[in-house]
This record gives sequence, structure tokens and C-alpha cells, in this order.
Amino acid sequence: MLSLFVIPRHDRRLIPEGRLSGPMPWVIAIMIFLMVLATGAGLAFAEAGNNISDQLSSRATVQIIEANPYLKARQTRDAAARLRGMALIDEVRVLPPEEIEKLIAPWLGQTVGEMDNEDGSDASLMDEIPLPSLIDITLVRAAGEQELTALRDAIRPLAASARVEPSSGLIAPVIALVHSFQWVAFGLVLLLAITTAAAVIISARAALNTHKETISVIHLLGGTDGQISRLFQRRIALDALLGGILGLICGTAIIVLLGAQLSALGSGLVQSLGLSWYSWLIIGLIPIMGMVLAMVTARMTVMGALKKIL
Repeated sequence: MLSLFVIPRHDRRLIPEGRLSGPMPWVIAIMIFLMVLATGAGLAFAEAGNNISDQLSSRATVQIIEANPYLKARQTRDAAARLRGMALIDEVRVLPPEEIEKLIAPWLGQTVGEMDNEDGSDASLMDEIPLPSLIDITLVRAAGEQELTALRDAIRPLAASARVEPSSGLIAPVIALVHSFQWVAFGLVLLLAITTAAAVIISARAALNTHKETISVIHLLGGTDGQISRLFQRRIALDALLGGILGLICGTAIIVLLGAQLSALGSGLVQSLGLSWYSWLIIGLIPIMGMVLAMVTARMTVMGALKKIL
């Protein structure tokens, strides 16, 4: 790697280096900019999906389904007391009726307090529809099938119609969608990498055609294909590094700006779209990986073209 940059000054003059004057660095900058955005999006979706899964994997919801309000209240108290006595349970929270009404009201097209009785008085949604009681529980470990079976066996004698549902199952379609976005973003990164390699091939071939006479003179003076290829490798590697740094700066600025705007929304799912330190490390390595890709592609292109010339 270091041999690419440790080249005598008089040899470097054989192939002039544009230093951002040609189109290649700017093409690389645009590609790296898009790769930074796509990589940041993919990593953010990956972390969001994992964080949500971790948070919900140890949580479950108990539904007490009973039309009689007095019997439902008693079953809820008994079930909550039984759950608090289990070693498997870390936390038990019985949702108040007002919170259940707020959860269900949007799905019914009405908000709490908008339903009226025949005499004109306001009626609670709970008075009109027999909603189940909800108990939110947090387990000491992930809620697998064995844990859910233990919960059902513990509650069934107290409330025969009770249901135990893992919280992760309720949001599984959302997590699947998040993972789909993740793979789409990583697929876009792969396509951009292929496009970058194609741009390097075009640039290397154009440089070979431009300096064809110089290459012939170097051959006559005893220069090898490896020496010639190092000259082109160094030029393209520097162009890729300069363009990559520029693309990284612009892409990072966009990610930081979007992250601040998403955090201001206050949504739990949106707020989980953050990037950890190792994700930022991966993003920071993109210009280096782009330079390596450009260097390897340039070497393969130049060596292949020189063999055809000779």
C-alpha cells in the first residue's frame, strides 16, 4: 500500500496528477456521498430493528376478556397479583381504563368523550363497548414459547378467557419492513460500489490512451508493467481519496442534519433510528474502502491493457 505513494518525484512527473482538476475526483465524491447516505440509512434501520426487538422481546400483554365489569375487575386484580408473585416477572402494570380508551378510540373513529347518551349526557367508551383489561408485563428474560406457556398456565385458573400475547408479535410486520429498508440500503451501497469501479475503469483507460506515447518510451527505457501501473494506481488512488473525503464530509453533514430533525419528532420508532459509535466508524472508513477499490480496479485495468498493448 505504501509503495503506491513512495514513488520518486521524477517518476511522478511522467503521469501528471490533476488534484481535483479532472472529473474523476468529483465523480468519486458524488459516489462516496451517496454511499455514505445509503450506508447510514442501512445501519440506522439495522440498529432500529435490533433495538425495538430487544426492547419488546422480554415484554408481553395479558388481555382479560370479560363482559361483566365487576368480574373483569376481580379477574384483573387476581391475575396481576399472581403475576407479581412469579419469579419470571420483573414488572407488572395494569393499564387504567382511560389509557385503554385512548388506545382504542382512534380505531373507532371517535375520541373519548364524544359519545352521547339518548338523554344528551356524555358516555364513556368503556360504558358502550366491553373493552378487555390490559396488563403490561416485563419478563426477566426473552419471552419465548416456554415463558408464554408458563404465563398462560398461571393465569388460566383465575381468568379462563385471558390471553397472553408477546409484544414483539404485535410489531413484527413493522420490524420486517424496517429490515427490508435495511437490505435495500445495503443493496444500493453495492450498486454504487460497482458504479464506482466502472468509473475507475473508464478513467484508467482514458489515462492510458492519453499517455500512450509516454508508456511506449518507458518501455523502451526498460520500464516494467508493474512500474507503469503503480504510476496510474497512485494517481487514481489520490483522486479517489480526495473525492472520498469530500463526499464523506458532505454525507456526514446531511446525516447529522436529518438525525436532528428526526429526533425532534419525538416518535419512539423514529427516535430509534440513531447511529452508534461503531456505525460512525464504518461510515468513516468508506473513503478508505473507496480508495482501495479504485486502486485495485485501476491496477487490474492497467495491467490488462498493457498486456494487450505488448
